Amino acid sequence: MSLRYPQHMPSASPVEAADPALPTARISPAELALLTSVFVVAACGLVYELAAGALASYLLGDSVLQFSTIIGAYLFAMGIGSWLSRYIERQLVAHFLRIELLVGLVGGLMPALLFAAHSSLPSGHGGAFRVLLYGLVGFIGILAGLEIPLVMRILKRHFSDRYALRDLVSQVLTFDYLGALVVAVAFPLLFVPHLGLVRTGIFFGLLNAAVAAWALWLFRGELRQWRGHAAACVGVIVVLVLAMLGADRLTTWAEDRFYGEDIVVRESSDYQRVVVTAGAGGVRLYLNGNLQFHSRDEYRYHESLVHLAVAAHGAPRRVLVLGGGDGLAVREVLRHPGVEHITLVELDPHMTRLFAQHPALVALNQGALASPKLNVVNADAYTWLEQTKDTFDVIVIDFPDPTNFSLGKLYSTSFYQRVDQALSAGGYLAVQTTSPLIARKSFWTVVTTLEAVGLNTTPYHVHVPSFGEWGFVIAGRRPWRLPTALPEGLRFLTLQGLPGMLHFPPDMARVDAQPNRLSNQLLVSTFEEEWGRVDR
Repeated sequence: MSLRYPQHMPSASPVEAADPALPTARISPAELALLTSVFVVAACGLVYELAAGALASYLLGDSVLQFSTIIGAYLFAMGIGSWLSRYIERQLVAHFLRIELLVGLVGGLMPALLFAAHSSLPSGHGGAFRVLLYGLVGFIGILAGLEIPLVMRILKRHFSDRYALRDLVSQVLTFDYLGALVVAVAFPLLFVPHLGLVRTGIFFGLLNAAVAAWALWLFRGELRQWRGHAAACVGVIVVLVLAMLGADRLTTWAEDRFYGEDIVVRESSDYQRVVVTAGAGGVRLYLNGNLQFHSRDEYRYHESLVHLAVAAHGAPRRVLVLGGGDGLAVREVLRHPGVEHITLVELDPHMTRLFAQHPALVALNQGALASPKLNVVNADAYTWLEQTKDTFDVIVIDFPDPTNFSLGKLYSTSFYQRVDQALSAGGYLAVQTTSPLIARKSFWTVVTTLEAVGLNTTPYHVHVPSFGEWGFVIAGRRPWRLPTALPEGLRFLTLQGLPGMLHFPPDMARVDAQPNRLSNQLLVSTFEEEWGRVDR
């Protein structure tokens, strides 16, 4: 992680005081090596911070709260490390070397340790996991806070005739911030999609160990117990290399314990971790550890999401599905023969490819993604709606729950205004809106948000055994009426059962709620608070 100015700095020499613009010659190989080390340690420190935040979001709930608290704790620990650096007065190179090895070992293995610990701890032991998480973050942060002050002092001690204080600070912090910038871009775009969190951590741990080995060779003439330091370098590198070779086995073991069933798909896309399990009870889809559907009862969810809007329209020809890359909502839309064209907007192309090619998943969606009526668009729905000029008779919105701000914007007044612009004058949109029993205020917040953009709403709910009581909302410019006919072959919905879905008992009845706007994103915090009670 990129550091602020260290709190302990050597005082300026009389020469510097007299001539702050002390001239410097061309950078020597030793100086370049140390400055390159600054670049590397800054990159490594930021990776450990990002990996901890990503893992906390993945394992404890995908929320901005996890990243905020991890970053805050890490920066605070770095400040402690920077303050403690003043007490290291001798053997600066030896201490720097040991710190690099410790950071590389603990930081490199941290994602693997956290992943394994979370899978091993019994349910309900989230507190113990958090202690381990923040303990590791604090320890690595303190070590990271020691690094840059020590490098500055090593440079000052060995090249005092070449650097004015301001030049030293400028050189070191330039490389420090450059390293942070490079890894901030590469972490989500390059490393995690291709290596995964576990291998990414180990890879940067090896970079820290390489910096230690470079320092060992560069200062071999002044290090005491050189052989001991060399043995430590070799040991750390060997451990990390073995961990890299066994990363897949560790991930497999941890996921097998976590999901408890035979895993038939375990893949990482640019956006999420996709796991599909197949057991005696059926097929389950998990995204980032969160259950998306179970094949034994998904038909209850998807029939309820689609048919109340499509059947009530009368004669829909053009249907838009937002989210739902599994093709299950499209499968239900295709039960209406009058529909001529379906557009599916799914952010993750990995999802649509997987559910169009994997035999078990194709059987589940009945080949819906291969329908000639379907046009698949892999794009962000928020941006796509702003650009499209098309209008649709029915819009089906099947996004994950609003567990973070990126998803929360898809439940905002701004988003629903864009949806309304794409909806034909007599059209309906149907939205999945979490559990009105467990997340009662969250559910009614979505209803209020739709009404805030001028839409008529009809909330309803259904029991889905895998999720419990689940809620939906139909909205449109014209009032919704009960359909007079439903497609043949449905497994759950009946005309006689529809009125009961509209009735909300007292424990799910409407409560006061404010619209969810981009400027406040209050739905995200409300949702997290309500579902957080379930985990306590």
